[in-house]
Amino acid sequence: MNANLIENRPTFVSHLECSMTGERYEADQLHGLSRVGRPLLVRYDLDALGRAVSRDTIAARPTDLWRWRELLPVRRTQSIVSLGEIETPLVPIPRSGGPGAIVKDEGRLPTGSFKARGLVMAVAMARELGVTRIAMPTNGNAGAALAAYATRCGIETLVLCPEETPEVNVREIAAQGARVWRVNGQIDDCGAIVGKGAAEGRWFDFSTLKEPYRIEGKKTMGLELAAQFGWELPDAIFYPTGGGTGLIGMWKAFDEMEKLGWIGSKRPRMYAVQASGCAPIVRAFEAGEEHAERWDDAATVAAGIRVPRAVGDFLILRAVRESGGRALAVGDPAILTAVDEAARKDGLLLCPEGGATLAAYRQAVKDGLVDEEERTVLFNCATGLKYPMPPADKWLDRHGDIDLSVL
Repeated sequence: MNANLIENRPTFVSHLECSMTGERYEADQLHGLSRVGRPLLVRYDLDALGRAVSRDTIAARPTDLWRWRELLPVRRTQSIVSLGEIETPLVPIPRSGGPGAIVKDEGRLPTGSFKARGLVMAVAMARELGVTRIAMPTNGNAGAALAAYATRCGIETLVLCPEETPEVNVREIAAQGARVWRVNGQIDDCGAIVGKGAAEGRWFDFSTLKEPYRIEGKKTMGLELAAQFGWELPDAIFYPTGGGTGLIGMWKAFDEMEKLGWIGSKRPRMYAVQASGCAPIVRAFEAGEEHAERWDDAATVAAGIRVPRAVGDFLILRAVRESGGRALAVGDPAILTAVDEAARKDGLLLCPEGGATLAAYRQAVKDGLVDEEERTVLFNCATGLKYPMPPADKWLDRHGDIDLSVL
């Protein structure tokens, strides 16, 4: 479905709300963080929404992100910017994962990652609210998605990347029209520069959770899961967690769908997966803390979850605890082994962050946290084609006789 051909339709956004204090903010105005420096959440008139559309109506629509339009914040059809945001498939991995392991392969989305979900919504709302210049820190895939969508609708974009950002990500950001700079530091160092420029009025800050609408795009992962599982949620979800927008968004989606009567009260156990070289959420979870202190000297092959500090830390921890899940950390060797085995045994090329969820899942099964027969969704957040692969350097000489026994 071409999102730009959707008819004008009513929107059900009622207001925005501080995720910590509950303070109310007006919709249709440009907002960053709340007055206490915490993320704002979009709230809907769910009673009116439920009267206007049923889950059966939505289920009958073409299966793309915009089928959920009544549960999304964009008011004007002409604000929508789209590159074809499909519903991503559920792929069993019985050999590398086990009988209950199912990968939701987000690498099929535009720009090759689940960052397309959040950034398509955030850019559409920036367009609707008159933003003309955006800046954002990124470990790679979010910057690529921002560059693509912002370029498509004519918004000027500046992206700052930590020095360890994969080269392919830096180049794709530049290729898709953004001005991109490397910074000798981590993503929160990049974020500090973006924040300084925003305070000076140079641009609007698009950092994770510092505007309200990326969550709304990411929550479509939860909406899709409900529809794909016949309106009954899976038993567990393993989610690669850096800023945690998707985990927070899915938890919000589950709550909204229950209030609409589209699902029951069952929730998946949410497992926030981090790398052992950068695990602030795991450390806070294990210590019983509500907030996570900055992780110094962060290092992991999974660049997307190399986030030393998350502004939505308390929302991640709240969802994990309320669901009966856990925050888990896995080492780089286990991540790389999982990526290799998923490819060799099941033919599915995971990104390192997706490999982290498989590694954490396999350890959780061994530790008795998850039964291998339970329906468990592992998020592969990007196509593995963006990441370095082992060499394949065998040659055959076509001249003369070829000894086929070597093949």
